[in-house]
Amino acid sequence: MKGLLPALGLYALVMNLFGFALMGFDKSRAQKNARRLRERALFLCAFLGGALGSLLGMYAFRHKTRKSAFRFGMPAIFILQLAALVAALYYL
Repeated sequence: MKGLLPALGLYALVMNLFGFALMGFDKSRAQKNARRLRERALFLCAFLGGALGSLLGMYAFRHKTRKSAFRFGMPAIFILQLAALVAALYYL
């Protein structure tokens, strides 16, 4: 258990940084009218542990904030991940 927590923490850090960077990258591509990332890629990153980073990236870069799927979906994924973390810490 002791070795698992630092590994999960590192994984979460990397995924959140990646989610933040993806939002910035996609915003940059949008401003240049270049080929963009698929929305499912942004959601997949969030779902795999980068929800907080993706959410922060949305508002830091003002990207996808008008789309209701992102406005409600990213916080929902984050809340589910937070609930899973609390449950895991409580029961393990």
